[in-house]
Amino acid sequence: MSAVSLAEERRVEPTLMWRDGAIVTLDQTALPHQEVTLRITTVDDLIDAITRLAIRGAPALGIAGAFGVALSAYQHCHDGRLLTERVQHDATRLAHARPTAVNLAWGVQRALSRLPEGADAVLSEAIAMAEEDERINRTAARHAADLIRQLCPHPRLRILTHCHTGRLATGGWGTALGAIRHLAADGQIEMVLATETRPLLQGARLTVWELREAGIPHRLLVDSAAATALATGMVDCVVVGADRIAANGDVANKIGTYSLALAAARHQVPFLVVAPESTFDAQTPNGAAITIEERPATEVTTLAGLDVTCTDTSAFNPAFDITPTELITAVVTEERIRYGGRHRGDAPAPTVAERLARLSTVVPDFPRPGIRFRDLAGVYTCADTLRDAAYALTEAFRGEFSHVVAVEARGFILGTAVALAANRPLVLVRKAGKLPGPLRSVTYQLEYGQDTLQMQDHTVPPEGRALIVDDVLATGGTLSAVAELVTQNGASVAGFGVLWELPDLNGAQRLHPHRVVALGRERS
Repeated sequence: MSAVSLAEERRVEPTLMWRDGAIVTLDQTALPHQEVTLRITTVDDLIDAITRLAIRGAPALGIAGAFGVALSAYQHCHDGRLLTERVQHDATRLAHARPTAVNLAWGVQRALSRLPEGADAVLSEAIAMAEEDERINRTAARHAADLIRQLCPHPRLRILTHCHTGRLATGGWGTALGAIRHLAADGQIEMVLATETRPLLQGARLTVWELREAGIPHRLLVDSAAATALATGMVDCVVVGADRIAANGDVANKIGTYSLALAAARHQVPFLVVAPESTFDAQTPNGAAITIEERPATEVTTLAGLDVTCTDTSAFNPAFDITPTELITAVVTEERIRYGGRHRGDAPAPTVAERLARLSTVVPDFPRPGIRFRDLAGVYTCADTLRDAAYALTEAFRGEFSHVVAVEARGFILGTAVALAANRPLVLVRKAGKLPGPLRSVTYQLEYGQDTLQMQDHTVPPEGRALIVDDVLATGGTLSAVAELVTQNGASVAGFGVLWELPDLNGAQRLHPHRVVALGRERS
């Protein structure tokens, strides 16, 4: 089993759990020296835990908010009657416990949506949120790891991360730190630079603790040294989390993120944000509209209860700052990659065609002299590009097809991705002798010989409309033959979707009048 598979299967302890009427979690303010378990039974105690950062991290706050609504619902249920007004009051208090992180209010509202069904339904929703959060963050982290590999094609990577975005900040896996876990499982991490991070030194205490726990090479970095680390070539990529993402892509994250993004832009180092879709706030137009929480001055003026500066010194201690979208390479979620204003140092985000061209190669004189073979193998090693290509083809033919028909052999890879993206049945077309009958068959000429293709009968019914997909469109002979197979039993062809077209061979004209969508094309 591969290291990646092991990483995917490894179970981690949930950050927040419901046990016997209480929320159970680790007190994050006690780490790394003590592992203190909190048992929270009232909304007041939960709000206290949130405000003093015993529970923190945007996804974890969303789960905590939902569990808090469940606590209130059980507390205010008497003789079978639920006092919804009191639960609503507690929910409002919870949602405002920390104003910057949108996930807290999101989690509260999602749990409240089940309140008319009773306290048990609210708890069920909160538990479902906790379970799905780990899956969501594993997916987002895996997408981010794939993008990092694409942006930084080095066998061993040096990653800088800010604040804490690991399992304790989420439902149990991590966002930015989760991406680092994926890369480490593949043996691709040379070093992680973890910043100390205000407030409460969350990077020094929590990120380092998790990196140590996972056995990932790491080094603690003074916050003010981050720019120097970038300037001296110590960093291949910066990966951070987010507490709220505005509609225009501006990101609210831990204080110091903005200055780190400025330094990364100056030195042309990719700057990625990893967060669940729930962190997007469509109601907030831009970063200027986000309320920034300020922490007590004593977090700066004292250390372990002792003054570190002159008595009564005032302090500016914001917990978060705003990073404009133009400084961000990409925001990665479980569903998409949203490119910001930077990509490889101020370059515009690459199109799918540009990514296909970058990841593929031309092999001369293959499979015979005079043939220039477009090898797309690199595309299939980059999950985010393959996914985006599949969605692009699905969108191009949205509502027009009932089945996806894929051609042996590399067409199977693209066909599977398109069928998953479109949630449509997949039909395989194979060479002679590979499928059991009854079959339809067609023999056709191709650019370097003759071949026979077969498809199982009735896999595309007479009323069906087939989107036929393959990796490369050359002369169109193969795709034309597949179209004949589809129409033999009365089904129709919705169109053809390919990753790459060789227009000099006039394949699209051969497929006329059907529509052909090629995501990339060879230059003449």
